Amino acid sequence: MQKTFFKKQNNFFQKRVLKIVQAIPSGTTLSYSEVARKAGNAKAARAVGAIMAANHNPQVPCHRVIRADGSLGGYNRGKTRKQKLLISEGIEP
Repeated sequence: MQKTFFKKQNNFFQKRVLKIVQAIPSGTTLSYSEVARKAGNAKAARAVGAIMAANHNPQVPCHRVIRADGSLGGYNRGKTRKQKLLISEGIEP
């Protein structure tokens, strides 16, 4: 029973993360930890990264999620592509 509960909670967290990232305006970034905090679990920055890595929905701008120190972090289409997308939005990474 607990395993099912955890799975539902994890799915809920994933949906919250994707919704938050989808709402990041062009020209703006959030850190993985900021997204985790907004989604309700400030300690889940790595989980946010895993969710971003697994996402292939172009409506969710994963490239707008960066590391807390301002560096790019990963991107499922490559860091060079992430950098180009951010630059095209007026963000100098």
